[in-house]
Amino acid sequence: MKIKQLLFLSILILGFLSFTTVTESTKYKCMIQMTNYTGEAAYVVVSLINPDGAYEKTLYVQGDDEEWYHDISDWWKFYGKKRNNLDAITGATIAGGTRTISVIDIDNSKIDTGYSIRFETAVEDQEYYTKDVQFPLTSESIKSKQEGTGFIRYVRMMPN
Repeated sequence: MKIKQLLFLSILILGFLSFTTVTESTKYKCMIQMTNYTGEAAYVVVSLINPDGAYEKTLYVQGDDEEWYHDISDWWKFYGKKRNNLDAITGATIAGGTRTISVIDIDNSKIDTGYSIRFETAVEDQEYYTKDVQFPLTSESIKSKQEGTGFIRYVRMMPN
């Protein structure tokens, strides 16, 4: 009787696994070059924006002190409600005139389907730029240089 139960369980597990989909993703090196501003280092949030213009996922956060996340107010409305674990996707804040390179994981199914990537920046006692850099997530744009409108001079991404 035990062998029949084990066989049934094995078939059940294999059947379940055959219906699950594995989503492929690609890791991208992302270089952020900041403008030469004065003041504290910037918090930068990189988000996946769905075709309707709403936040779907936080891809990376430059700045690991959660005390200041509420200053990135548009993103905070999304993240603050969900409070997903950001430990694996955070790094230090970025000072004016410097650059940083991080690795961002992007689901391949989001490319060329109407999604965008948004880079938001905030500096203590200064401006907050909701769309410092935002561009459509296409197979061409993800490999090109994107100019910033606030604290970011430009962003350059390339497959890792």
